[in-house]
Amino acid sequence: MNAIRALRRRVFTPDISETLVSTRGFHDKGPEARTVLETVGASFLAGLSAAAGAAQVTDVDTELAGLPNRFRGFAYEGAGMGFALVDAVTPGRPWRSAEFLAGSGDPHVYMAYVGIGWAIARLPRMLWRRATAAATDPLLRWLVLDGYGFHQAYFHTLEYVFRQRELVTFPWPTEDPSGYARHAIDQGIGRAMWFVAGTDPALVADMIDDFPAHRHEDLYSGAGLAATYAGGVSEAELREFHRRSGPHAPFVSQASAFAAQARVRAGLLVPHTDLAAQVFCRTDAVRAGLVTEELIPPGPSASGLPAYEVWRRSVAERFRFGAPAPQLNAVADPGRRRRTSL
Repeated sequence: MNAIRALRRRVFTPDISETLVSTRGFHDKGPEARTVLETVGASFLAGLSAAAGAAQVTDVDTELAGLPNRFRGFAYEGAGMGFALVDAVTPGRPWRSAEFLAGSGDPHVYMAYVGIGWAIARLPRMLWRRATAAATDPLLRWLVLDGYGFHQAYFHTLEYVFRQRELVTFPWPTEDPSGYARHAIDQGIGRAMWFVAGTDPALVADMIDDFPAHRHEDLYSGAGLAATYAGGVSEAELREFHRRSGPHAPFVSQASAFAAQARVRAGLLVPHTDLAAQVFCRTDAVRAGLVTEELIPPGPSASGLPAYEVWRRSVAERFRFGAPAPQLNAVADPGRRRRTSL
């Protein structure tokens, strides 16, 4: 079994050179930003490798414990991908992702769902059902497609960023009467564009503005999430990106609040995330995150829109005219997402 786990590590984990800015051909803004982006990539691969080679699901926690708070969330994103890949190709009932999400992956649930999206990007469609078996939360499952979009833009940049390929229809989830999948995928593409542009706010805004106008909102939102969670910029650069987002600024605020809550929930809040929340949301990261918790939809929407999009719009509207005042007692534990009956 040790040999099988070692083989899985080797087969599933790309070479670390694949995460280098020079390998990807991304814009190189300078040593500081380059180090951030490449450390993000290395941390993701550490999580993927840990999950691929784990004898027990909890083994990943020991392997990833020494990573700095700034980068540990990316490692758990990689672990989400790794467990989904192992579930997809291992005979029998897929169980690893479910156990991971029910245990130490739960504080990192947003990142783990994104990691599952990376997995389906690497798998034939016939294995998607096994890879996504644990993605049962109807509110968060759209993050799988965010992860798929990020993967495609990160590894197939010419096609998805510069040739602006749009996936108007998508085969997962099978029940998507509103066609929302393309929006979730674009949010992931926008998030990847923060990496493609090397965290240069003017460049990423130029790239987004070059896309058809109907895609701008999702792309700006994705880039705003990456700016908040990954960072790599100064306060002045954050303000420049917020200004450039123009009418889409409320969705930059929404995404920033989502990123802030992802870090707060996992106990990984770092200064650059708090700074981004102050710029984009006009409040600190904890309060911005509480707004997202307060506005989780209580059930399916009569509008036909997925609850996730209803959630995004509600949060964006709360930030449209300035910093909202969240109900600070809405969630007794800001590190725990309320479960819904969606």
